[in-house]
Amino acid sequence: MFKANPPAVSFELTGETDNIFKIQPDGLLYYVRALDRETRATHNLQIAALDAHGATVEGPVPITIEVKDINDNRPMFLQSKYEGSVRQNSRPGKPFMYVNATDLDDPATPNGQLFYQIVIQLPNVNGVMYFQINNKTGAISLTRQGSQELDPVKNPSYNLVVSVKDMGGQSENSFSDTASVDITVKENIWKAPEPVEVLENSTDPHPLKITQVRWNEPGAHYSLADRDKLPIFPFSIDQEGDIYVTQPLDREKKDSYIFYATAKDEYGKPLAFPLEIHVKVKDINDNPPTCPSPVTVFEVQENEGLGSSIGTFTALDMDEENTIHSVLKYKIVSQTPQIPNDGLFLVEEYSGKFQLAKQSLKKQDAPQYNLTVEVSDQDFKTLCFVQINVIDINDQIPIFEKSDYGNLTLPEDTAVGTIILTIQATDDDEPFTGSSKILYRIIQGDNEGRLGVDTDHHTNRGYVTIKKPLDFETAAFSSIVFKAENPEPLVSGVTYNASSFASFKLIVTDVNEAPVFSQDVFQAKVREDVAVGTKVGNVTAWDPEGLAISYSLTGDTRGWLKIDPGTGEIFSVAPLDREAESVYRVQVVATEVGGSSLRSTSNFHLTLTDVNDNPPRLAKDYSGLFLCHPLSTPGSVIFEATDDDQQSFRGPQFTFALGSETLQNDWEVSKINGELSTKHTDFEERLYKISIRTVSLPVTFCTCVDGKCFRPVGSQEGRPTVGMAVGILLTTLLVIGRYSCSGSRVPFVFIRIKNDKGNDNPLRS
Repeated sequence: MFKANPPAVSFELTGETDNIFKIQPDGLLYYVRALDRETRATHNLQIAALDAHGATVEGPVPITIEVKDINDNRPMFLQSKYEGSVRQNSRPGKPFMYVNATDLDDPATPNGQLFYQIVIQLPNVNGVMYFQINNKTGAISLTRQGSQELDPVKNPSYNLVVSVKDMGGQSENSFSDTASVDITVKENIWKAPEPVEVLENSTDPHPLKITQVRWNEPGAHYSLADRDKLPIFPFSIDQEGDIYVTQPLDREKKDSYIFYATAKDEYGKPLAFPLEIHVKVKDINDNPPTCPSPVTVFEVQENEGLGSSIGTFTALDMDEENTIHSVLKYKIVSQTPQIPNDGLFLVEEYSGKFQLAKQSLKKQDAPQYNLTVEVSDQDFKTLCFVQINVIDINDQIPIFEKSDYGNLTLPEDTAVGTIILTIQATDDDEPFTGSSKILYRIIQGDNEGRLGVDTDHHTNRGYVTIKKPLDFETAAFSSIVFKAENPEPLVSGVTYNASSFASFKLIVTDVNEAPVFSQDVFQAKVREDVAVGTKVGNVTAWDPEGLAISYSLTGDTRGWLKIDPGTGEIFSVAPLDREAESVYRVQVVATEVGGSSLRSTSNFHLTLTDVNDNPPRLAKDYSGLFLCHPLSTPGSVIFEATDDDQQSFRGPQFTFALGSETLQNDWEVSKINGELSTKHTDFEERLYKISIRTVSLPVTFCTCVDGKCFRPVGSQEGRPTVGMAVGILLTTLLVIGRYSCSGSRVPFVFIRIKNDKGNDNPLRS
C-alpha cells in the first residue's frame, strides 16, 4: 500500500511489470498471476503519484521485487551417456573424467545444490567399488582398490549408472536424474623397460638415449635416483621420459648399473612406485693380457719323465670373462740356457700348462731355466717370464756314522730334558732340501716314550733327550734302535737299508726315591657334630722301592685329628667346630720304614658341614634403646638377632617370643621380625630388661629433650656425685678468694658434668 499527499489523487506503475503487477488508485500494489523466478528473478518497478489532471506530483519511486525460489525444477545431465578411459594403476583420487548436470533453481539455495553419486558399477567384482565420484563436482576417479586391481585383460570396460539430486541430496522430496557412463580400462604404460646394454668407451657424441619410460598421462615430472650413490652418476632423464647416458662407461671399473626412474605430479608427489632400470656395460677388447707376477717360478725334479706336468701359467685379462676378448693363447718364444737342447719345454696353447718336451732334466746340466712366454688375445700381445728350477730328487738314503753307540748307564733320577747321547747320519742329496733333511725316530726299545730325538737341521745331528722320567723298577735295561729317514719320499727303486739304522743299550741304575702319594690333595667332608673317634678320611702312598710306609700328620693346630700310621686312615680325636674352621687343613707325611727314611708330604682338607649348635644372640649392643616417658601411645623398638651357624642365602631365620608369660601383659614381640612393642602406656621412668627367648633386651623409659633421652647423673664408677661436685666447686671458689685477697691473678675454672649420652648437664644447687 502506497500513500501520497494532496494534490495527488492516484498512482501510476511503470517498469518490468510483465502485465503481472498492477496498482489501484488508492495505492494498493498487487499481482494478477503466478511469478516464475526462472523467467525473471527480479522485477524493477517505478511508482509515481498523479493529480487529477494526470500530472506527476511525486516520484517516480523505484521498487525492486525479488522472486523467492521454490524447488520446481529437476536437475538434468547435459548428456544421457558419457564415455571415458582410465589407465591401469592410475593414481587413486585423481579425476580422469567429469559428468555435469544443471538445475534452473537458485544455486544459492538448497534447491539448486546438486549431489552426484554412483548408483551401479558393472561388473561388480566381489562387491568392491573401483570407481568413485566427487559428489559436488561430478569428477570420477579410481578408488585405492581400483588403482591396484583394475586389469584390462580381465575386464577391459566398465559401465556406471550415475545419479544427480538437488536439495544437496538431503531431502526425500528432492528431484533426480541419471546418466550412463562407459569407461574403458587401458593398459598401464608405467613399466620398467627391458635391461639395456651400453657399449663401453663409446666415442659417439654424448648424451646418448638408451631407453625411455612413460607415465600414463601427460604432465608428469620425471627424475632418476642412483641406488649406489656414485660420486659421478652418468645418466639423465628429460621431461619426456627419455633416459640418456651422459659419458663413456668403462666396464672394467663398473660392469653394470641399477637406478630408479620416478614420476611425480605438479606438487612433487610420486604418481607411482619407482621403476628399476638395469644397464649392462658391454665389453670391448680394450685391455691387453697381464702377467700374474714379474717372474713365475716352477720347480721340476730331475729325472721326471717326458710329458710330466711342471705347472700351469695363468695370465690375466681385465676384459669380460668367457668372451672372445678374454680368451688367451700361450707360446714359448725363448729358452735360456739352451742346454743340453733348446725346446726342452712346451706349453699348451690355451690352458698354459707347462710340460717336459724332449727329455728328463739333470741338475748337473743346468739348475735353472728362464723362459719368455708370449700371451695374446684377439688384439694384444704381452711377454711374460717363467723360471723353472731343477730340484734334486731323493735318491740317496741317510747313513749313520756308526751302527752301534755302545752302552749308556744313567741313574733313574736323571732330569727330564737332559741330552744323554748325540747321533749323526749324513745324506748326499742336495743340502737343505727335503731330500737331504734327516729325521730320527726311535722304532724299538722305548714303548713308554721316555726318550726323544731332536734334529739340528743345519748339521743333521741328532740329540737323544729324556722326555719322561726314567724308572729302574719298570725298565732297568733297554735296547734302543734308531731309524734315520727323509721327510721327502725316496724315488722308486731306492729303499732304506741297514745303514739307516743304529742302536745303543740303556742301563738305568736304581736310586732310593721318596714315597709317592696317589694325590696332591686329599679331601673329605663330615658333619661338625660327628662323634669323637669317627673315621673322617684316608690317604694312600707307595714307595717305588717297595718299602713299608708310615703316615703322620703335621699342622694339626687344633688337635682335632689323628692318623693310623700303617693304613693312612684319619680319625677325629676331639669335637669339631665349623664356626672355628669350616675347612680344616693339615699335612700328611709318608715316611719310608727302613732304608734312608725318605719322606714326602701331601695335603688333607676336611670340610665341616654345619649343624644348628649355636643359640641366637643380639646382633649388636642395644643398651641405648629408649622410649620417651611418659608414653602418649603404645611404642615400639626394633632389634636384630644372629647366630654363629652357617646362614642360608636368605639370611638368618628366627622366631621371636617373650621369655615369660608375665611379660605378655605389658609387651608383645613380632614373631617373624625383631619388633618389640608396648601394650599400654603406663610404664615407670626406669630401665626394663625384657627376656626374649635366650636373650635379654634392655629398654629405658626416660624424659626426652629434643628427641634424646635425658638421664640425670647418678653415682657412677669413675664419676663424682652431685654432692662431691658441689664440694669441689666450693673449695675451688675459696682458693680463688684467697688469691684474690692477696692481689694475685688466677684463672676462672668452670666445671660441667656430662650425662650418659654426652649432653652437658650443668650442676644444680
